[in-house]
Amino acid sequence: MEKLVAEIATKLVKLLGLLDVSPNDITPKTPFFDGGLGLDSIDMLEMVFMLDRDYGVLIDNRELGEKVLINFGTLAQYITENRQSTNEGRSE
Repeated sequence: MEKLVAEIATKLVKLLGLLDVSPNDITPKTPFFDGGLGLDSIDMLEMVFMLDRDYGVLIDNRELGEKVLINFGTLAQYITENRQSTNEGRSE
């Protein structure tokens, strides 16, 4: 799971242009929003598109987003449980 967290962190830092954040500083407990990376709704949309493209997982409603997009650990767990086998190993 830690390998997946590191992979997601690297992709998000690059995708969102987070200049003040190093992927190495991100842990499974790092929150995406309040008190963490401080992402906004546009960042969240970009992240959701990346998750679909790179991992084949959809976050297509608010309730699921509130459950999954808490921190890197909850997201990695969701990806692990719901990844489409045709998308495994796919990279940017």
